[in-house]
Amino acid sequence: QVQLVESGGGLVQAGGSVRLSCAASGRAFSSYTVGWFRQAPGKGREFVSYVTTDRSNTNYADSVKGRFTISRDNTKSTVYLQMNDLKPEDTAVYYCAATLRRVLRLAPENYDYWGQGTQVTVSS
Repeated sequence: QVQLVESGGGLVQAGGSVRLSCAASGRAFSSYTVGWFRQAPGKGREFVSYVTTDRSNTNYADSVKGRFTISRDNTKSTVYLQMNDLKPEDTAVYYCAATLRRVLRLAPENYDYWGQGTQVTVSS
């Protein structure tokens, strides 16, 4: 079992940057693919990015490609999401999640463990 805690959210102006962290506790963190999802008010939870166990594979939603970068440090059991050139439409609660699945990792229902979320608000 894995416990996840997000941090780093806050209020930022459009064009600014924020780095989110997802700290994990529990066994075998390095065995999990970790994803970031977000949920804006009145909308469903949407995929943002994921990174595989050995950092060999990353994936990004088209809406964040070129602006967001995901990384992980297995020695610290932490995954990061560097968000640059933020836009008001990036405003959402951001969640990290972990899965052992090797397919269909864009879908939130395929992740087994979730953090509590951290709010990111981008002002125009």
